[in-house]
This record gives sequence, C-alpha cells and structure tokens, in this order.
Amino acid sequence: MDAFTVLKAKAAPLDLMNVDTDIIIPKQFLKTVKRTGLGVSCFYNIRYDDNGQPLADFPLNQPQHKGAQILITGDNFGCGSSREHAPWALLDMGFRCIIAPSFADIFYNNSFKNGILPIALPQEQVSQLMQSAQDEPDALIEVDLDKQTVTRGNQFSFEFEVDPFRKHCLLNGLDDIGLTLEKKSAIEAYEEKLSDQRGWV
Repeated sequence: MDAFTVLKAKAAPLDLMNVDTDIIIPKQFLKTVKRTGLGVSCFYNIRYDDNGQPLADFPLNQPQHKGAQILITGDNFGCGSSREHAPWALLDMGFRCIIAPSFADIFYNNSFKNGILPIALPQEQVSQLMQSAQDEPDALIEVDLDKQTVTRGNQFSFEFEVDPFRKHCLLNGLDDIGLTLEKKSAIEAYEEKLSDQRGWV
C-alpha cells in the first residue's frame, strides 16, 4: 500500500448526500477480486447514460475536474453494503482523499485499509471546499496527514481528527499484511521455538 504523507492536488466536487456503495460501484462489477480496473465503472449509474456514454453534467466527467485526487462530497458518504470494492474503485479512479461531513463506519475503515484518507469536517468547512472546487477547479488543496490539516494557500486551513493508529498505518503505507510483516522476526522466533518444543505439530 502506498504511504500517504502530504497530498497537494486538485479537488473535485460531488454535491450529493447519502452516496451508498452501490452508487460508488454497482453490484454487476463485484465479480472481480482485483483491486485495479474498477475506476472506469466508479459511479457508473450516475456517470453514464443508458448507452454507456459519459453524462456531460456529471461533475467527475467534466474536463476541469480531470486528474483530481481529492473528492469533496456530502454527508453519510459510503453508506449501504460493506463492499470493499467501493474504496478500490475510488482509488483506481485516482482519489487518495475524500472529504465529507460524515462517513459510514465500514466504508471509513475500508478506506484506511486501502490507502485512502477519509476526512470528516464540519458542514460549513466542507461547503467552503465544495465551493472552491466548483469555482476554481485548478486550485490546489494540500492535505497534510502528519499535521492533520487541509489547506488552500493563504485562503483557509482546517484541522481534522484522525485515529493515531490509522494515521501511523497510512503514513507508513501499512495495510493488514504490512502490519503482520512488521512482526516477522517475532513470528519466526516463535515458530522456531514451537518447532523445538513440539516438533510433532
């Protein structure tokens, strides 16, 4: 998993509340167990028309938001089912950070495990970020995980909360497998000791 330290990138607005995981990645795309290739299908039902053509009025299809790595969105993002394909699809679409007033718990946890930083900010701050992304789409937003700040030049700077353990994992690029491998020496020592004591096991 790629580490997340400081991200300085464009932000794209998705001014919708209660975006559930079926909106993020519809059920017909859940057949794969690969973490790549889902970005093209992300938000499929609201991103494309019935013929599979991009909808011009969908914000993430608009050229000014191309290349955005920060998604600004509405309350209760990621609600619905627990599918881990949702953060996979968002990451494959290019998003490393999602900012919203609140997140569904399972989606929130899955995001950290897949290298995405979900940031919960008060509604008025999210609204300011949303307006900034709509009015000045080329403006860069800086997200500093170590300092726990979201900044746009000298215009605004917001602080956010994050669990220290999750912060440690993201800063060091540690998913569940990476965390286990940090204990590799202790695991190998235990296995060697167990082999000496209970060789028949």
